[in-house]
Amino acid sequence: MAKWTAFPYPADAYTYAAAALKKQWPRLHAGDAEPWPRDEAVRSAWALFHAGEFRKAFDAGLKAGGAGITVANKAQCIHAHYLEKSEGAKLRMFLEAAERAEAQQQAEPGNANAWYWQAYALGRYSQGISVVKALAQGLGSKVKHALETTIRLAPKHADAHIALGSFHAEVIDKVGKLIGHTQGADAVTGLRMYQQALALNPTSAIARIEYANGLVMLEGDRRMAEAEKLYEEAAACTPMDAMERLDVELARSELED
Repeated sequence: MAKWTAFPYPADAYTYAAAALKKQWPRLHAGDAEPWPRDEAVRSAWALFHAGEFRKAFDAGLKAGGAGITVANKAQCIHAHYLEKSEGAKLRMFLEAAERAEAQQQAEPGNANAWYWQAYALGRYSQGISVVKALAQGLGSKVKHALETTIRLAPKHADAHIALGSFHAEVIDKVGKLIGHTQGADAVTGLRMYQQALALNPTSAIARIEYANGLVMLEGDRRMAEAEKLYEEAAACTPMDAMERLDVELARSELED
């Protein structure tokens, strides 16, 4: 595997020793509802992830196995989405994570994040190849099913609500409401998913960013002022780890453009 791009910001504030990691765990994982790991090796992999050491977290997660696979999948997906410059490498990373998550589902069908990271990876892959092409390949139904399964297994999984909102918004934006309906996409459901995500994780920058994007896709310019306000709120969020810092910086860069 090629060298990964380093996290580009200071990470001292996101470096958690064991006791601090446990104390901050509910806040750090308000988005993905990941339970506190029993395995010390998995906890160490998570500490690397939160500090922005995504490649090291990936390697440590794979080595730990079990719940460590979730760390590896998250590290690979977040690196691919935010930091990987090569489009080809990015798409390969998403497919690798999706395949790994699907295998994890077979071993642990009740593991909500095995379903979520498959959906996330395939969703980002679909954006990369074009949503229309992905729908033609049947990826839309696979993403929707995996996200709905995630929420059934973990009803407080805020990130799955975000992603399901984005599924509805992206499909309708790209193929229209009529064809989108055949793919199970519905504007009202999409907006409700975003709202539920914010209720579940009110400190989330990415929930605001994706909600803003979804508003514009579903409602157009008449919701632009509301979308801009959400971006401003996202840019003002206080990040608790490296991933959240990338979200906040994304919001800030969009506001500058």
